[in-house]
Amino acid sequence: MKTTKKKGLGRGLSALFGDVKNDVQSSELISTQKFALIGDLNRNQFQPRTMFDEEKLNALSKSIKQSGVIQPIAVREARADPGRYEIIAGERRWLAAQKAGLHEVPIVILDLNDNESLEVAIVENIQRENLNCIEEARGYERLNKEFSYDQDKIAKMMSKSRSHISNTIRLLSLPSDVISMLGEGTLSAGQARPLVGLSNSTQIAEEIVNKKMSARNVEQLTKLKKNEYKLKKCIDPNIIKEQKELEEILGLKVAITNKKNNSGKITIEYKDLDQFDLVSKLLKKH
Repeated sequence: MKTTKKKGLGRGLSALFGDVKNDVQSSELISTQKFALIGDLNRNQFQPRTMFDEEKLNALSKSIKQSGVIQPIAVREARADPGRYEIIAGERRWLAAQKAGLHEVPIVILDLNDNESLEVAIVENIQRENLNCIEEARGYERLNKEFSYDQDKIAKMMSKSRSHISNTIRLLSLPSDVISMLGEGTLSAGQARPLVGLSNSTQIAEEIVNKKMSARNVEQLTKLKKNEYKLKKCIDPNIIKEQKELEEILGLKVAITNKKNNSGKITIEYKDLDQFDLVSKLLKKH
């Protein structure tokens, strides 16, 4: 077993993951590389990913069956289970190796505390195999709630803007069925962001999916819905009643706008000249 001088975690991760950027310096890397039985590895309790693409996993399994696991799986010693290891980064490789029928895999053992283990799991997943926006949001939320990281620190650590972190976390305030759409990939983060705070977000989300609306169209739609809601909230119930009665009499869409000084306008919509003639005749009678 070869052990080299300990390094700052950030530098060690760069060596392990190549493109992973991390500023964590409080822990150190134990550069111990060895082979471990697949059954001696446990899933990372801080793993932000809850779903793995089965097709990509199968493709990785075929590659591993032919060439083996080229890049070691990053682990730490399982504190509650001596002799076993907890995966920090590389769970996809571990799962694919099982599918490929391997009995052991190469590992590199890191000395990380819980905070750093979660950091690495999130960073490695985001930069290697994109999390869906809900998994990403839950990862950020855990950093905030469990480890007291504010959004500025998360943004710096992840090389993201503070607004990106904030907007991503806000997606978790959406109803559970909308969150499910995001997790399944039927709704994108760009489509969902304008829905945050809307009382009828589920209904609008279904409309977005059915009509395959772009993020720009969603913004226009939600702006319209918000304006309609504000308008309805401000309209006198008596005005609404009169509007409905006029629509029933005419058989046409009617809009009544009433200002604070009680002045306003009545708009009657017609679709063709026959409807125009009908409205004209009714008005001339009076």
